Amino acid sequence: MEIDRTRPVLVTGANGYVASWLVKYLLEDGIHVHGTVRDPDNQAKVGHLREMAEKAPGKLTLFKADLFDEGAFDAAMEDCELVFHTASPFIVRGITDPEKQLVKPALLGTRNVLEAANRVASVKRIVLTSSVVSVYGDAADMQDLGVDAFTEEHWNTTSSVDHQPYNYSKVVAEKEAWTIAGRQDRWDLVTVNPGFVLGPSLTSQSDSTSLTTMLELADGTLKMGVPHLEFGIVDVRDVAVGHIRAGFTPTAKGRHILNSESMTLLEMANTLRQRFGDRYPFPKSTLPKFLVWLVGPFQGIERKFVSRNVGFPLRFDNTYARNDLKMEFRPATETVVEHFQQMIEDKLV
Repeated sequence: MEIDRTRPVLVTGANGYVASWLVKYLLEDGIHVHGTVRDPDNQAKVGHLREMAEKAPGKLTLFKADLFDEGAFDAAMEDCELVFHTASPFIVRGITDPEKQLVKPALLGTRNVLEAANRVASVKRIVLTSSVVSVYGDAADMQDLGVDAFTEEHWNTTSSVDHQPYNYSKVVAEKEAWTIAGRQDRWDLVTVNPGFVLGPSLTSQSDSTSLTTMLELADGTLKMGVPHLEFGIVDVRDVAVGHIRAGFTPTAKGRHILNSESMTLLEMANTLRQRFGDRYPFPKSTLPKFLVWLVGPFQGIERKFVSRNVGFPLRFDNTYARNDLKMEFRPATETVVEHFQQMIEDKLV
């Protein structure tokens, strides 16, 4: 599927953590970006995008669109051959109504954007930002499946509204996207499935979950120790590049796990201590699983989550993304350090 680079491309949720880098790279490539945001006049949220556009050869046009509004994306999509659908809620804590806060927005947003593509005749390809949590639900799934690493062949079958609702929202949305794509043959669908996204943000307005995790490693919250939890880590800049390659590589198809390598929370803390010393109370030990299981509910962590994730290895095979999209990934240690360095510069720690 050849994409005409002289035509505009659409990025939904253009001021998001990943989307901001995507917009930056597209603008630097001289591309006209149509970006949807909730409020194009909110300078605090979109100012960094306008600044980037002023310094780049590309052009930026912002459109107001809400995931819940049917028909909200048609105008922004007009004349675009390529659509990047990145907008989706990312909350894993403090969820009181998972159906309303996560599942419905992810599902409806995906449906609204893809149905708009069915109405807008110019669209040839949609790149959907999914996640590795659409591939797996709990780290224990790897053992249950008897595999050494998750691949694009795997689907998350163990999450639900009641257990790992964020993960469930991602798999429900991605499956809906493939269903809608399968009902037509004018445009094709390519998905990117990033791991835990870390790395510098282009805006200090970011309130991402990745930021919360890094803060807790440094602010003393976890100084008594951390659970033995592994994360598949990928740099936000690599994720943006992955989107662009998924969009513009004519032969790209299917799902793509974007992941550099796995690290435990303690390895992340040790990496930060090596670079930043003892200025911050980085944790130095791993908590026994029974203790995490005991106190988990008081910190908003389900016991089922502890049972099925703490102490289990977590691995992802990124071979397909390396081959299909010619991806290369930054070392996870570099990503963790640069993420934290920016938090220091932004006076967040």
